[in-house]
Amino acid sequence: MNISNIDIIKSSGEKVKFSLEKLRASLKRSGADEHVVNQILDKVHDELYQGISTKEIYNRAFALLKKNKSHFASKYKLKKAIYELGPTGFPFERFVSAILDYSGYKTEVGTILQGKCVSHEIDVIAHKNSEATLIECKFHSDQGPNCNVKIPLYINSRYLDVKANWTKTSKDKASLTEGWVVTNTRFTQDALEYGNCCGLYLLSWDYPKNNGLKDRIDRLGLYPITVSTLLTQREKQFLLSRSVVLSRELINDKFYLDHLGVSETRKKKILDEISQLCSS
Repeated sequence: MNISNIDIIKSSGEKVKFSLEKLRASLKRSGADEHVVNQILDKVHDELYQGISTKEIYNRAFALLKKNKSHFASKYKLKKAIYELGPTGFPFERFVSAILDYSGYKTEVGTILQGKCVSHEIDVIAHKNSEATLIECKFHSDQGPNCNVKIPLYINSRYLDVKANWTKTSKDKASLTEGWVVTNTRFTQDALEYGNCCGLYLLSWDYPKNNGLKDRIDRLGLYPITVSTLLTQREKQFLLSRSVVLSRELINDKFYLDHLGVSETRKKKILDEISQLCSS
């Protein structure tokens, strides 16, 4: 079978040609070695057919990685794990805040600020070096929608309204220097063009190149609790409700696992998976 002629169906319904190299790159990103990656590619190759969905390919590759080592599978499912932070956007806001905290910022989540015209609830305010950044998070709980130009247009108008009244509302005399829009999906081309033109900083799953959300998460080892392949959905939701958003937070807050009634044997497996993931 010539795999370059295989059409696969994306979650959006779009039909594209299967790329072995894209699958190879995503598998290598999990930390699996060349031998494991090649084994999985061979098995997926044998199961390809015209019109197979990207979800089917992902599920097969995920199952094979999990069979090998669970922390490889955890890293591989990162994008899906971000969607699982939903259905509301609040855990995603906490997640973005945590990434910035580990990057040297001091952050506040869900602050009300008075603009020149109206008041605004700001998802995240980040402080660093006497400068403040206003950050709006646009979370999608499924893979369909991207952020179109209406999003940065709206956020920029809010940013300008707050900026016009900043000197009256700022408590620490920090300068308001930048507005950000962060999404777990992608920006359309016109959204990128508008954001770059008006001076908004745009951060998405894979933008800016080599410094998108996935790159920052991998670089800092800041994986959401939802990447775990060993925690149940109910356990993940319980932890999120207790503001345990990062996997590494569970290492210090392991008493939550006791509260959930997790056995000592299973607790050790969960914590080993997280330790290997965060240090990989």
